[in-house]
Amino acid sequence: MTSRTALAPEALLFDMDGTLVDSTVVVERTWRRFARRHGLDAERILHTAHGRRTGETVARYAPAGVDVAAETARLVAEEVEDVDGIVPVPGAAELLACLPSGRWAVVTSAGRELTHRRMAAAGLPLPPLLVSADDVREGKPSPEGYLAAAAALDVHPASAVVFEDAEAGLRAAAAADATAVVVGTYRGPAAEGCPRVRDLREVTVTGATQGVLRVSLGHPEPVRG
Repeated sequence: MTSRTALAPEALLFDMDGTLVDSTVVVERTWRRFARRHGLDAERILHTAHGRRTGETVARYAPAGVDVAAETARLVAEEVEDVDGIVPVPGAAELLACLPSGRWAVVTSAGRELTHRRMAAAGLPLPPLLVSADDVREGKPSPEGYLAAAAALDVHPASAVVFEDAEAGLRAAAAADATAVVVGTYRGPAAEGCPRVRDLREVTVTGATQGVLRVSLGHPEPVRG
C-alpha cells in the first residue's frame, strides 16, 4: 500500500549530494584519503561531513599546524577530478525535466565547479538557479543558502519545499522556515516529523496554478507485524 502527501509550494529547492546526485563513493574516498594523511578516524569525519562545506570539515578535524586553506583546496581539486561512480538519485532526471523554469533551484554545500562536474557526471541538467558554497558566507546548517534562493526566486521561504538528505541541510531548511522533505533513509533529529520519500521517483509535480506547484509525495506505509 502507498500513502500520499500533498504539498502546494511556490518553489522547490534541492540539495545536490545525496538528494539529486549519489556521490557517496567519491565522498568516502576523498575523506578516507584525508584521514589517512593525517592519522584521523575516517568514520568520525564521515559521520559529520555530509551536507557541510569541505573547508568547514577540514577546519574541524585537521591537526594543529595543517594549512586549512591549502588542504581544502587539495580536497576540492581531488573531488572535481574524481567522478567515478557518480550516478543520479533514482527519479532525479525525470523530476527535474518536468519542473517549470524559475520555480526551482539547487542549494548545495559543494562549490560551483564541483556542482557542475557532478551534475554533468550524473547526466542531470544544471539548475536555472544555483546557490553553491562559493555564494554564501555561512554553510549549512545556516539558512543563508536557502534564504538566498527563495529571494532570487521571489518567493517567501515558508512557501518553498526543500529536499534534503542530511542533518545539516534539514536544520538549514527549518531555520529558513521552509518545509523539508527527507530523501532517503536519514533518521536524525532534524528529520523528525518531516515527510519523506525513498528517492525522487516518489515525487510527482503536476504543474502550477496561479504560481503554486502541485506536489505529491508517495511512500510505503510501515509494515505492521
